[in-house]
Formats: sequence, structure tokens, C-alpha cells
Amino acid sequence: MADTMTTNEVDALDALRVSPAAHLADEMEAVSRSSVSGEGGQAVSLREIPFTVQLGLRAVPGSESAQAIESSLSVTLPTAVGEVTGDPDGLHVIWLSPDEFLSVDVSRRQQPGETVAVEAALEGLPGQVVDLSANRTILVLEGTEARSVLEKTCRADLHPRVFAVGSALLTQVGQVPVILHRTAENTYRLFPRASFAEHLVRWLLDGMHEFTKDA
Repeated sequence: MADTMTTNEVDALDALRVSPAAHLADEMEAVSRSSVSGEGGQAVSLREIPFTVQLGLRAVPGSESAQAIESSLSVTLPTAVGEVTGDPDGLHVIWLSPDEFLSVDVSRRQQPGETVAVEAALEGLPGQVVDLSANRTILVLEGTEARSVLEKTCRADLHPRVFAVGSALLTQVGQVPVILHRTAENTYRLFPRASFAEHLVRWLLDGMHEFTKDA
């Protein structure tokens, strides 16, 4: 279908897209703006990165299939629990299981035909590539108290000695399953499924209220 659509048609459809947490953008901004740290600065903020490119990949690391995927993406596949390869501010790959990965590109919006190049590289080889861009959205929680907000209901140990910068894991925040990626000292990206995005945003906002001027 993507091959038969004109650029103008793709752009017109793209303009109609609404991200899972778009209707909460003003509330996220308001609570973030009112947050304060002990030093008077901003303690924590929450925002959404919508429509990122997310590809589900299946291949055995070290196999010909994995090499084909790596060559197509120009990123090596991670080989251990918690490992993330590539550029966290661009294209990177998150380890999900021994032969399952999530390729994420936060530097641009998803467009039709995202899997074409990798599918072509896998031609005749065992493996899988699926466009999962609409499956999850990305929420960014950052600030000096971001970890404190997460630790209220996250089931994982988030201490830096266990969850280092650059690591990612599968966990739960409240009752919502997420991929949690620590991209910087005080920055965490949460990947909830689209249908759980509103619940998770409201859950996080509630946890952030402790650090607002009105608390």
C-alpha cells in the first residue's frame, strides 16, 4: 500500500495521526512546570515522544540472519540482558530476550515501509521484522526526582549499581507492563502499549505531585 501512495497522501494521513497521550500533553506540561526540587529547580518532568520508529526483530545473535539485520540497520544486536546498542538519541536496539529485540529510532517519525530494507536483507533467511511503531508510545520521565517517582511503584531495582545508564529492562510500573530504558543520569524512557498510555501517564503524574508547588 505504501508503494502506491504519493508523498502528499502520506503527509496528509500523517497530519491526522493522534498519539496515545496527546490529550494529556497540557496536563503533563503543567505538572512538570510546577515541580520543584529542594534547591528550587525543576524536580521532574514528563512528556511523550510520539510516532517513533519501532521494529520488532527476531534472530539468533551471531547467525547469518542477525548479520543481515545488523548490516541493514548499521547497528549490532545486543547479546545480554539489559544491553542496548546504538545511539540512544537516534537508532538503537534494545534486548528483550535471547533472540528478540526492539529497534527504536527516536530521531524521526515512523513512515510507511519502515521494514522494507530489513525484510530485503533477510530474504531467504530465518528471522522476522515487524513494524511495531503503533504498538507502544514512549514517555520520558526526567529530573532529579525521576527515579523517586518510579520507585514508588516500579517492581525493578533502579539503584544505579544495578540499573546503569544505557540499560533497559522489562518491568512493571503500577499495573502497566513497560520497557524501561535509562538513557541518562536522570532520564528514563518508558514504553507502555498504546492502550495503557493514558493510565500510565495519570499514574506518573500522581506520583509527581509530591514534588510540585501545590504539594
